Amino acid sequence: MALNKVGLFSRNYMFRFSQRISIMTLKSSSSHLQEKRLFTPGPLGVSPETRNAMLRDLGSRDTEFVDTVKFIRQKVLEVAKISSEDFTMVPLQGSGTFSVEAVIMTIVPKLNGKLLLAVAGAYGKRMAEIAKYSNINTVVLEFAEDEKCDLITIENVLKHDKNITNVAMVHCETTSGVIHPIHEVAQLVRQYNPHATFFVDAMSSFGAIPIDMKNIDFVVTSANKCIEGVPGFGIVVARKERLLECKGRSRSLSLDLYEQYIGLEKTGQFRFTPPTHCILAFKKAVEIWEAEGGVEGRAKRYKENRLVLREGMAKLGFKEFLSDTHSGYIITSYRYPLDTRFNFNEFYSRLNDKDLVIYPGKVTNADCFRIGNIGNLTANDMRDLLAAIKQVCQDMGIKLPIDS
Repeated sequence: MALNKVGLFSRNYMFRFSQRISIMTLKSSSSHLQEKRLFTPGPLGVSPETRNAMLRDLGSRDTEFVDTVKFIRQKVLEVAKISSEDFTMVPLQGSGTFSVEAVIMTIVPKLNGKLLLAVAGAYGKRMAEIAKYSNINTVVLEFAEDEKCDLITIENVLKHDKNITNVAMVHCETTSGVIHPIHEVAQLVRQYNPHATFFVDAMSSFGAIPIDMKNIDFVVTSANKCIEGVPGFGIVVARKERLLECKGRSRSLSLDLYEQYIGLEKTGQFRFTPPTHCILAFKKAVEIWEAEGGVEGRAKRYKENRLVLREGMAKLGFKEFLSDTHSGYIITSYRYPLDTRFNFNEFYSRLNDKDLVIYPGKVTNADCFRIGNIGNLTANDMRDLLAAIKQVCQDMGIKLPIDS
């Protein structure tokens, strides 16, 4: 019996020892892997420290994990510069779209609810599609993809339709890169429909573009956007007073934002299995965000990335899709060159072979591709991309500077 105990102890010891060796090997080898650099609107590249934070397991009911959830909920409120007395942060498993859908399905009243949507691209259209699936009475105002939402048009609807209970729009429309006037719209909502809730999809702006929450009730972002965590959960910042009005409204069980909030407040836990490793990564990511200087620090780096990209692409002859008055520093859309030798799929593949990833365009009225300025990128990364784009164009026989 004693020998059996010794043998069991020995096997357990060797198992744990091998686990530690495996983790050490993984951490060591990961730095030698040829990693792709993502010049995209998401998923984004993350820091090695953020990635390494996931290399351990925690139970969803573990005290440390519950404390971590509490920590990130408070930190996100600090990112938004708001008080926990008036607002709360509700994390929700899944992509950012899951959280957008959760908000829409939860905040619009089932009886006499009416949603006003300002749409100027694919992500605004996605909100309209969510509303359609949920059988929500919706007024859709469509605007050009290369311009900001027109305030006069929105004002006119709000002024004459007092049945509107909810208003929603996208802040940074990553279809094109347009930054829409959410604060001006928020003021219009308060002026003409003071009882309506105002919801902003700030997926690609929260954490890098200042957002004044004074007249905004709900904001959604993703862990893997400007905070630079990893994909796996969405983030809802909600005005408590408005959220507490939503009991029993949701058209979904798992996407019931009110019940998710109540569960977190009562137990500190998710109602359903949480993305534990993603939460650990986000804790590290938000600490890095804070050390970089918060919104201002992150915006500074992204603006530098944007400036280097803009000047370099202009020298190569590429033309931006947006005018200067409508463009931001999150993502930039470029028109295809007129040169018949330009083929985007080949262009993309050649860059991808160099471990540099860009995205195709999503606008409907022009042939474009997109380059993101966000994620774990610096000005030197942008210079590397520009050098690669120049080389790829030359390899494809495209004369530089190109004729766009």
